[in-house]
Amino acid sequence: MNAFVLIQAPPGDFLTSYIAELAASGSSMERAQIDALRALYGLDQPLHIQYFKWISRLVVGDLGISLDWQKPISELIGERMGLTLALGLGTFLFTWAVAIPIGVLSATRKYSFFDYFFTVFNYIGIATPTFMTALVLMWIAFKYYGISITGLFSPEYLDAPWSWNRFVDLLKHLWLPVVILGLDGTARLARVMRANLLDELKKPYMEMARAKGLSEWKLIWKYPVRLALNPLVSTIGWYLPLIFSGSVIVATVMNLPTIGPMLLRALISQDMFLAGTIILFYMMLAVIGTLVSDILLAWLDPRIRLEDDK
Repeated sequence: MNAFVLIQAPPGDFLTSYIAELAASGSSMERAQIDALRALYGLDQPLHIQYFKWISRLVVGDLGISLDWQKPISELIGERMGLTLALGLGTFLFTWAVAIPIGVLSATRKYSFFDYFFTVFNYIGIATPTFMTALVLMWIAFKYYGISITGLFSPEYLDAPWSWNRFVDLLKHLWLPVVILGLDGTARLARVMRANLLDELKKPYMEMARAKGLSEWKLIWKYPVRLALNPLVSTIGWYLPLIFSGSVIVATVMNLPTIGPMLLRALISQDMFLAGTIILFYMMLAVIGTLVSDILLAWLDPRIRLEDDK
């Protein structure tokens, strides 16, 4: 309900924005046409009535029609869902696969060259906006190599049916957005991993394990790394929707056909049905991410499992 209300918080509605666009292009609509469209879209009804009609359709699986695109919302989201999932999962895997080794290496080689190098790298990754990184790489690629790195497909595969060659072409274009979107998260998680692991390495159980003859790297990966992952795992709940949004600004700059730019357009045009559905999808991701976090935390650290007292 809150999201639906916030979408319509700006003055006017979808028709107001549409009429303003027509006026800017030198066209206009008669009052009778405007009133007819307002009644057709249900915009002449109070906000709470619009909300309950929309949510009642969602319950039975009817996502409705996008006011801006004039297409079923399920079709619009379905067209971009696969690419959004591919980009989101790729970014998530890249972030964790890079951040954890960097954090472990920095903690176990404290104040070494590697630690200082990755510290500078992490600070740069955190301080540099991802859209700025995208713009710089796009400029370098075009100026020095004469190629465009926008989009997820080559022109000949843009509207082609799915095939093995189109899938390979997607992989060729997917890695760069994954790296750009993953830099900020990698830098943040690596710093958290380093700090947590440094705390674990100082605890008495490490000395006891060494006294029992365990090798250093086996000891580190079996105990302190596993415990140091707890705060990282707990962030999946809010980090998962952020990744799957594809960073709206980066996706817009790089012309990525994901759900993020569609949400931005829906918010600008006040297409509350499309925007509300996408925001609802992100909320579901947050719930799923929180559930996954709880399950993984219970698996990583048995101390946090809850049991009934007997």
